[in-house]
Amino acid sequence: LFCEAGAYVVGTINPELYKFPEDKSETDFPEGNIGRLWFSVEYKQASERLLISLIKARKLQPPADSCSPFVKIYLLPDERCYLQSKIKRKTLNPQFDEDFVFQVSSKTLLQRTLKFLVYHVDKQKHHHLLGQVIFPLKNETLTDDSKVVVWRDLEKENLESPSEYGDIQFSLSYNDYLGRLTVVVLRARGLKLQDESRAVSVYVKVSLMNHNKLVRSKKTASVLASPNPEYNESFSFKANQTELDTASLSLSVLQNTEQKSRMLGRVVVGPFMYSRGKELEHWNEMISKPKELVKQWHALCYST
Repeated sequence: LFCEAGAYVVGTINPELYKFPEDKSETDFPEGNIGRLWFSVEYKQASERLLISLIKARKLQPPADSCSPFVKIYLLPDERCYLQSKIKRKTLNPQFDEDFVFQVSSKTLLQRTLKFLVYHVDKQKHHHLLGQVIFPLKNETLTDDSKVVVWRDLEKENLESPSEYGDIQFSLSYNDYLGRLTVVVLRARGLKLQDESRAVSVYVKVSLMNHNKLVRSKKTASVLASPNPEYNESFSFKANQTELDTASLSLSVLQNTEQKSRMLGRVVVGPFMYSRGKELEHWNEMISKPKELVKQWHALCYST
């Protein structure tokens, strides 16, 4: 246990309770997959406890021949406090079957995010990060006696240091048949927050522009102030194929303060008329791969 009061390991659970029908999730692994994690989440309203059952992982990809995995579990935005599973020796397909509890108030529950870090321990006791799963709780219906069992594929952690004003990760997709442009705001990192002592929050505003004129704006939910907020929110805009040459998307990261919103940084993606470099590449890749979600990190620029 590496945590203060309010989060603790419960002990071993009965794996029979979590046996669900064998499905494609056990066999259907996409190309480039680095492993998959199964867990369940439940919230006890009366005691304000978030119950997490770590069930298993499959097809882990260690740096060496053998693998001795374990998992650290965080409840973001608190990066200091985590709970840890037992180490499973010499297996790429560990069965964990362990229960964990975080104490979290119902007021902030839906602004929190679970982060699972899966590690391999080598013979010299060095820890190698194999991948992570990010699970924002706002997308889930968490009620008493409602155990949500889910699986997620591991993602590689972005180890590059953030740019000056931070970075934002989002996916773009264009459906040429429906004339629909979709933006999935995933997460930001390395934000330079102001007034960190106050209970401030951060949100992202997504604006569709045409000829530099605003067509439509949409906002994510606000997330408790963290330099690394998680969103996982999807927005769609109507845009005909003919408009794509003059359209652009502006994503602004804003911090709520008592009086007003303060800009922390923004990025513009679009055709050659409005963007260059990674931003132009992302836009062009979206157009060249219709209906596919194209994911990329972008550096935020500061503009008033």
